[in-house]
Amino acid sequence: MIEVVGIRFKQVGKIYFFSPKEQRLKKGTPVIVETARGLELGYVVISNREVDQADVVLPLRTVIRKATPKDVAQYEKNKHDAKAAIPVCQRLITKNALEMNLLEAEYTFERERLIFFFTAEGRVDFRELVKDLASQFRTRIELRQVGVRDEAKIVGGLGPCGYELCCSTFLSDFATVTIRMAKNQNFSLNPTKISGACGRLLCCLKYENEVYEEILAKLPDIGSIVNTPNGEGRVVGLNILNEFVQVELFERKAGLARVETFSFEEITIVKSVKRSKKEDRELARELKSVLD
Repeated sequence: MIEVVGIRFKQVGKIYFFSPKEQRLKKGTPVIVETARGLELGYVVISNREVDQADVVLPLRTVIRKATPKDVAQYEKNKHDAKAAIPVCQRLITKNALEMNLLEAEYTFERERLIFFFTAEGRVDFRELVKDLASQFRTRIELRQVGVRDEAKIVGGLGPCGYELCCSTFLSDFATVTIRMAKNQNFSLNPTKISGACGRLLCCLKYENEVYEEILAKLPDIGSIVNTPNGEGRVVGLNILNEFVQVELFERKAGLARVETFSFEEITIVKSVKRSKKEDRELARELKSVLD
C-alpha cells in the first residue's frame, strides 16, 4: 500500500495522485506540486488515503507545500491574463488565415509557457502564428489540438435532458461508449437521439449500462425460441427493467400467431439466438458515417 492525495488542476479536470510527503492535506486545500510542466497549483479533492500500488503510476511526484495566499493570487492572475490572451490570439489566427477554432488559453503557474487549445478539421501549419504569439507575450507558446469531446467540455452547453453537459460539470474522464450500450437500453438508434453536443455517443449511455447487462445476461435474446405456459413461441420484445418477455406464440392449427407477455420465471429457453457483434460493428460504422 502507498499513501496518496488526489489533486485536480481544473474545476472539472482529471484527478491526479501525488505523494503527500508526510503532510496531512484536507479536501479543498490549495497546494503546489511538481508536474511534467513544472510547478503547478492544484486543489486537493481526495485527502490522504492508502491505495494499492497497482492502482497508481509509479514513481509518484510529490506535493511540495501548501499554497500561500500569494500563490493563490498568482494563480488567479494567470487565469485572468490567459482569458485576456484569447482575443489577441484570435486576431492573429485571422491575420494568418488559419482554419482553426480557438477554445481556451492557459498559463503554467510560473508563466514559463502559454498554452492555447483549439480544434480543427485537419492538420494546421501554425508556425507563423507561434512566432507572432511569442513576440506578443514574450513567453514559450504551445498550441494544442483537442478533439470534439474536449471541445464540448471546454465550451459547455445543455444536453438533450435540459441539464448542463456532464463533461463540463462533473465528468473528469471520458469513458468509452459503444453502440451496444444504446442497444442494451432499447434506445432508438437514430443518431440525433443518441449523440451529444459533441456529435459523439452520449456519455450517459454508460451510466446504467452495467445494470442492463446484468439483467440481459438472464433474459433470452430477440429471436430465441422459448416455451411458455401457453405454448411455444419466438421472443419478439423485452421489458428489461421489469424482466418481462414478449413472445409471439405459435398456433399451428390456426396458422396464426399472437403476442403475449410473460415474466422471465415463466419461460424456458428452447433455442437461443445470440446477439451479433458483427451487426454491432456494422451499425457503429453506419452511425459514424452519419455523425461525421
